[in-house]
Amino acid sequence: FSLGTIPKGWRWLSLFKLKIWWMAPKTGADTAGVPAETQMLLLEKTGNGVEDTVYALMLPVLDGDFRASLQGSPENELQFCFESGDPDVQTMDAVDAVFVNSGDNPFKLMKESIKILSKIKGTFSHIESKETPANLDWFGWCTWDAFYKAVNPVGIEEGLQSLREGGAPPRFLIIDDGWQQIVNEFKEVDGALLEETVFAERLVDLKENDKFRGEACKNLGDLVKKIKETHGVKYVYAWHALLGYWGGVCTSSDVMEKYNPKLVYPVQSPGDVANLRDVAMDSLEKYGVGIIDPEKIYEFYNDQHSYLSSVGVDGVKVDVQNVMETLGHGFGGRVALTRKYQHALEESIARNFKGNNLICCMSHSSDHIYSALKSAVARASEDFMPREPTLQTLHIANVAFNSLLLGEIFIPDWDMFQVRLLCTR
Repeated sequence: FSLGTIPKGWRWLSLFKLKIWWMAPKTGADTAGVPAETQMLLLEKTGNGVEDTVYALMLPVLDGDFRASLQGSPENELQFCFESGDPDVQTMDAVDAVFVNSGDNPFKLMKESIKILSKIKGTFSHIESKETPANLDWFGWCTWDAFYKAVNPVGIEEGLQSLREGGAPPRFLIIDDGWQQIVNEFKEVDGALLEETVFAERLVDLKENDKFRGEACKNLGDLVKKIKETHGVKYVYAWHALLGYWGGVCTSSDVMEKYNPKLVYPVQSPGDVANLRDVAMDSLEKYGVGIIDPEKIYEFYNDQHSYLSSVGVDGVKVDVQNVMETLGHGFGGRVALTRKYQHALEESIARNFKGNNLICCMSHSSDHIYSALKSAVARASEDFMPREPTLQTLHIANVAFNSLLLGEIFIPDWDMFQVRLLCTR
């Protein structure tokens, strides 16, 4: 639907979805250049002096079971797209799809607008009204870049010891992807290569895998106890995906049977552009996702989190969240399904962990942003790539600009960003 043309003399900053999981900034002046999947558009017009500069903010938001986004057209018109993600969920009205506000300070404008929106919509909260996790006050270490999925108890302890010896003992630890019991059912299907199916691997049990049950430690609880006592770690988080694992849960697993799992094949939005695709979505669209019955999702989270809490884990980092927007067909649409999962997740966090200990990840879709009632921390950019130095400047820019919007709803998490200081006398 057309909103008209951006007048001459204005320039804009867009926060748009570069991939299905992540936002990125783009600037310009022509209306046609506004990228598809824009989730924030900040316009600036400069007068004769700095005090004459005016800003206009456009936020495409959630309206009932529908979600809006902005884009420029070849006809140089600004359009908003309105979608439910389910052919059976339709409407004739788009009354509250795009929020517009103006002011002379972009930061105050953003804060004021998000506070107004949170009161109008009631589906999310401003960061000032949320509980801040205590671990944010401490230096932390995430296992991902050190081990990737090969993480193991010995490596974790060696890493903690190395950091202590280097004078930077972490008080916060994230045990990232690699600790769960998963299965790859597709290695031999159609002669597919392993890398084509890795994102279709599925969860078969809620407890730790065999790497965390052996000589190095009896179980996950034994490891958590040891690293807290020996290395002075105060908080331990465990990673899991919103659907359990990248490919969801294994529908034939005896443990997962109680959650009524169903194999679903993701369908991306008709408005999605080519650059939203990635290897993960290619894999999931080909092999499907084991999705838990929405009526059972709180039970699943509660079972997962109550087990982790019982073995001393303090919180969770929940990944792969935006996959929900592709699974709405037959479940009431992307917005309704996302909200059901997000609120069930937050309810389970509140019940099983102290201090709102949750990090949201791969969650830059407005479906999640405007469904975050309690979630207080979220990744603010795509992965930090330690072995690709040319991407470090881009990482900083993405975090800085994305935080204009995300920072009013979450405390921005910089992923595993590394800072190296050169000291001279």
